[in-house]
Amino acid sequence: MKKDLHPEYKLITVRLADGTTFQTRSTLKTDTYVSEVDSTNHPFYTGRRQYVDTAGRVEKFMRRYGKKS
Repeated sequence: MKKDLHPEYKLITVRLADGTTFQTRSTLKTDTYVSEVDSTNHPFYTGRRQYVDTAGRVEKFMRRYGKKS
């Protein structure tokens, strides 16, 4: 293989939102990765819906593309 072509592939620690940790290999530059979403809080697994700022998005859309009076 060519030298200096591929990024460094090293061990990192992954910390999930529920506090569990495990080690894996990655090309990330940091030694740890913190995830905000995992199977304990993701809507697909929990069945709960999380609403993001939908009103703000609608208002922004209407300001840009809404009918002008």
